[in-house]
Amino acid sequence: MTPSRMELPSVEWKRVLLLLLVLGGLVLFASSDVFQSSLAWLLAKAGPVIQAHPFWGAALFILLSAFSAILAFFSSAVLVPVAIHTWGEAVCVLLLWCGWMLGGAGAYVIARAWGRPVVRRLVSNELFGRYEERISQHSSFGLVLLFQLAVPSEIPGYVLGLARYGLRRYLRVLAVAELPYAVGTVYLGSSLLAQRSFVLLALGLLGILFSTWALRALRRRLGP
Repeated sequence: MTPSRMELPSVEWKRVLLLLLVLGGLVLFASSDVFQSSLAWLLAKAGPVIQAHPFWGAALFILLSAFSAILAFFSSAVLVPVAIHTWGEAVCVLLLWCGWMLGGAGAYVIARAWGRPVVRRLVSNELFGRYEERISQHSSFGLVLLFQLAVPSEIPGYVLGLARYGLRRYLRVLAVAELPYAVGTVYLGSSLLAQRSFVLLALGLLGILFSTWALRALRRRLGP
């Protein structure tokens, strides 16, 4: 067995383990009185401010969601419960989806305009290098969709921007790929707010299974 064939399952299991640990933490938080009281305090403070400035509140949420799709170390997930409490689930899905679309397009433009030296400063060299030579401007819609579904959201925009993959084609991929994740993230946040631990666990496990399937399918398409 070659080193590359040994490495990939190890990386895959580490990712699954990390996601399971995060999910376990969320389930524990959902049933914790301390966490729920802290969340209630946050909602009570943030809700009236956003309601007083609805346009700027929505714009800020979209912008922060966009940054989470550009920078690996930044996440807007902590703001999702506040957004659900303020705007409801359907509007929150739309805002989150728009933010991720904007972030993916931003990553693409950064890579296309400023090239590899800037991209190397923003993303993991290991993850980036693994896919840079295997995804090109001629890659099929299905392969690029799998790529977007399988890897961290900040990676595809940079890789495809450097590969000069068509922007319109990439936006279509992005629109399809990010919608289920936006729906899943919002319903996870909603379950956390309502302390529905079983639903939270079920949705989380479904998301882990789906992302793991996408990663395995991508690796089969790309080869060793």
